[in-house]
Amino acid sequence: MAISALSPTAYFSSFSPSNDSLISSSPFKPFKLPTLWPWQKVKMGPLTVSPMGFGTWAWGNQLLWGYQESMDSDLQRTFNLAVENGINLFDTADSYGTGRLNGQSEKLLGKFIRQKQIQDNIVIATKFAAYPWRLTPGQFVNACKSSLDRMQLEQIGIGQLHWSTANYAPLQELALWDGLVAMYEKGLVRAVGVSNYGPKQLVKIHDYLKARGVPLCSAQVQFSLLSMGEDQIEIKKICGSLGIRLISYSPLGLGMLTGKYTPSKLPRGPRALLFRQILPGLEPLLNSLREIAQKRRKTIPQVAINWCICQGTIPIPGVKTVKQVEENLGALGWRLSSGELLQLEDAARESPGKMIQNIFQTR
Repeated sequence: MAISALSPTAYFSSFSPSNDSLISSSPFKPFKLPTLWPWQKVKMGPLTVSPMGFGTWAWGNQLLWGYQESMDSDLQRTFNLAVENGINLFDTADSYGTGRLNGQSEKLLGKFIRQKQIQDNIVIATKFAAYPWRLTPGQFVNACKSSLDRMQLEQIGIGQLHWSTANYAPLQELALWDGLVAMYEKGLVRAVGVSNYGPKQLVKIHDYLKARGVPLCSAQVQFSLLSMGEDQIEIKKICGSLGIRLISYSPLGLGMLTGKYTPSKLPRGPRALLFRQILPGLEPLLNSLREIAQKRRKTIPQVAINWCICQGTIPIPGVKTVKQVEENLGALGWRLSSGELLQLEDAARESPGKMIQNIFQTR
């Protein structure tokens, strides 16, 4: 049977993490827990991380997410609550933050970690932009050092190449790969990963890094009930076969899978243009999410995030409020049934609305 003919649940089941990949913080193991719980961890390369992380794109982004510096105290409470409830994976990027606030997300994460005094337990996964002026390995290493300075950390958990330049600057791509190798060899990062890599480039960079003695720890891709096309299935297959952890960004489709918005009730800012285009075609999927949420006594976002977890991925929904942390934590500690998974996937296929592919993702 062709890959594209398989449902994601049927296909992904063979790549889901085994019980051996779960690490409980309790020394007592009277029985095997049936699913992932907040205090359990999963292996990602040399790292031990929570089964769900949180994204910090909104921390410093005024244009898309309406960030104001007056929000920083709320963001710190958001961070503290997440950590206190077992979340130790936080995703950021050196490009997160608009205008003069460029790098603000990293600065805030570093500040919150120092004030909480928990540096050893937190895994920061930051992404280094493939800016056109970063043309040499040394310049990419300097980008890593700048991130370390902003966060005031000695080492980053996962250093990630934010996107591939293969489509428009293949020579720069090789220099960036060598930069990843150099930052790993210098001990600036514990592990390396990529973001927005398609199937072909993912295999290429994995093989290149492996030949240099550097394991590829993670691959970050847009993955949700709105983004489960053939590329996602192929990427997941590759990750499963090569031992790469797949990190799901935008598991809630920028908010379209929260149930908060309708064609007549749109978010403020640029997102409204995208929502206006896609939301009218999401009725079958949102109805199924709502039905399962009501039956499970969960919320729509919790069901949508749990679907990602059931595929063996680590979702990183964005958070900027205590309420969002509280709600997203409810995606852990339970598992959708096989029937519910198939119901959601059927509804997703019936829904004409699909997330637009990130322009930075390669083949």
